[in-house]
Amino acid sequence: MPEKRVRHARTWVAAVMAVVTAPLLVAGVGVSSAHADDLPYVAWTAYLPSWTDQYVPSSDNDCVAGRPSCLKATLKKFGTILKENAQSCTHESVFAMTYTRITQTYGYVRDIPGYFQDVPYINHMDAVFAKYYFDAYDNYKSGNRAAVPAAWQTAFDAARDRRMTGTGDLLLGINAHVNRDLPFVLASMGIVRPDGQSGKPDFDKADLFLNDASDALMAELSQRFDPTIDDVNDPLGLNYASVMQLLTTWREAAWRNAEALVNAPNAAARALVAQGIENGANAAANSILLSQAYTPPLSTTTARDAYCAVHKADAAPLAYPFGTPTPYGG
Repeated sequence: MPEKRVRHARTWVAAVMAVVTAPLLVAGVGVSSAHADDLPYVAWTAYLPSWTDQYVPSSDNDCVAGRPSCLKATLKKFGTILKENAQSCTHESVFAMTYTRITQTYGYVRDIPGYFQDVPYINHMDAVFAKYYFDAYDNYKSGNRAAVPAAWQTAFDAARDRRMTGTGDLLLGINAHVNRDLPFVLASMGIVRPDGQSGKPDFDKADLFLNDASDALMAELSQRFDPTIDDVNDPLGLNYASVMQLLTTWREAAWRNAEALVNAPNAAARALVAQGIENGANAAANSILLSQAYTPPLSTTTARDAYCAVHKADAAPLAYPFGTPTPYGG
């Protein structure tokens, strides 16, 4: 195998391990600010009256109640974000397509009898999780940086400035959404279902479909946006499935941090946990920046951008295990 390919794979895993091995609650790391593009965006939640993060099965709001129809509204928003990024080859495209494909895959597996114990509960979790990303994205695009968590500012700034490899953009997005957002999502919606049972079994079940879809997802990202993303699929065993196993580790840490938030004895204790979550995600983001940023003139975004301009509309080279999704979501 070419040395360049081995070196990239090792760098990929080193970046991931920087996130995995970081303490769950660590000292803070600052993130610099920059001006966002002043573009008009309408927040997703504006279309969802009576929204609450808490799961309420009797709610009139389809997403709060976890009704199946909520997914259609969620995918519509994903389709909008993905189109405006993928068609112009922004570096936000990598995470936008990743999240769209994962949500589409969820739409397939939730209808498999017995896959989840409480489908409405997990429907609501899917919607709340997406809401955190949509809110961060919309606030960033409208220039409201004060409302954007620092880990997301790092990811969006890096994508805007075209600083990172495709792998780096993917890792920054996953870090912000899993290591930063997910603990707050779980704590806000409730880690115990209304029937008194823990939501952990259904939460863990998501790891299965994430792993099942990983090969096709990574191949599609490489086919459309950056051919170096699939360099981890090599004879060293650093394949897509092993990367998704690392994501499972991040998700487990997120659940434990959610438990810490829920079980905090008072507001001051909860604030300490929350700050630790923010600090840990920020530290991981900075580690990813160090390992995955381009280093001009030795490496630049030129080849990646030229490749995307030609291949952005290519069909996925591998079929997804639960059906072939449309190119840009919806």
